[in-house]
Amino acid sequence: MLDKILNIFRSKKSIDYVILGASAAGISAAKTLRELDKEGSIVIVSKDDKTYSRCMLHHVISNHRTVEEINFVDEEFMKENNIIWVKGTSVKSLDTNSKKVILENQAIEYNKLLIATGASAFIPPIKNLREANNVYPLRNIEDAYNIKDKVKKINKVAIIGAGLVGIDALVGLLEYKNIEVSLVNTGQFILNKQLDKYSASIYENEFVKKGAKLYQGVSIKEIVVKDNNDVVGISLEDGTLVECEMVVVATGVRPNADFIKNTNISYDKGIVINDKCETTQKDVYAAGDVVGKNAIWPIAVKQGLVSAYNMYGKERLIDDSFAAKNSMNFMGIATVSLGMVEPIDESYKVAIRKDNNNYKKFIYKDNMIYGAIAQGDISYIGTITYLIKNKIEIENLENRIFDIGYADFLSLKENGEFCYNI
Repeated sequence: MLDKILNIFRSKKSIDYVILGASAAGISAAKTLRELDKEGSIVIVSKDDKTYSRCMLHHVISNHRTVEEINFVDEEFMKENNIIWVKGTSVKSLDTNSKKVILENQAIEYNKLLIATGASAFIPPIKNLREANNVYPLRNIEDAYNIKDKVKKINKVAIIGAGLVGIDALVGLLEYKNIEVSLVNTGQFILNKQLDKYSASIYENEFVKKGAKLYQGVSIKEIVVKDNNDVVGISLEDGTLVECEMVVVATGVRPNADFIKNTNISYDKGIVINDKCETTQKDVYAAGDVVGKNAIWPIAVKQGLVSAYNMYGKERLIDDSFAAKNSMNFMGIATVSLGMVEPIDESYKVAIRKDNNNYKKFIYKDNMIYGAIAQGDISYIGTITYLIKNKIEIENLENRIFDIGYADFLSLKENGEFCYNI
């Protein structure tokens, strides 16, 4: 691989496009760049040696899929697109004055650089947590392998955190019939950024039926360990001891951006970018989780695409930064949440309709929808997404809010064709 890079240096001195990271944003950028520029040199540098969907790691834990089966690009993607992949390699630093990426054993010169290095799991400063044995995050394929290997040797496991990653871990671990799985959540209910109390309770009830033990609205005092630092439990502030031999930590992430500290690239809880995905340093772009916000897969893909266009020299802007959309399907129950999940003040109204299998909730004001939750029946969610994202006013909204569908926005062209008029 190094020989290929050196050959490019000999002929052109620097690489046309260097991409740091081989996940959603980085691969999206590489694919788009190759479509735009058939001849330009592209190098991807990544700590990972495989491309895979992080949001599907729980399927590896539960043995439903292998890492190859959660790969989101063709196996021959790099070769077919003439992309040099320097894998299993970390970035040590950047020299933006001489336009060099400093790796462990070499430096790569670039014309345009995309930082798409993602984020790493955050381990909170709970007593003994960072020092204890058998404590794992769920961020990388190695984490999934470690959890999968350890769970064969234990009887009890606990998960700290009830966001999407924590619930993914719970779902994966509940597939093991021989272990007791506990979930420790400082919030009052699971997925409190995506759901309200009722829609969360539907999942909670199903998890309990499957054997999960839920500890919610609790504070953690410390991780209890043996003399050899092996985990034996989680001590809660109310005196409860949640027994476990392994802890999975799902308490958020931190952008992988330490290597920019000696540059002029601005950082504020993530690398700062504009609508072109440009950083504050000329010819350096950023996309995905390293940006520190809107950390969902579709936004990362879109940022990668927009970065590629601007790196190539064709201006394109992020025209869709709507990240307040969450889709999930746990225990066979589909749910989508959009925008607000609770009204932020009394000026907003709430409309709810539910039965044994379905739940719909809308938050609205002045003939405009600001948030929605659909559980069970998620039909017409595409239309609702468009209305919320684009702040579309709907006449007489209050009386028809549960009946809005595609047909409300159909019209006829002069030639008799149907079209949407929103």
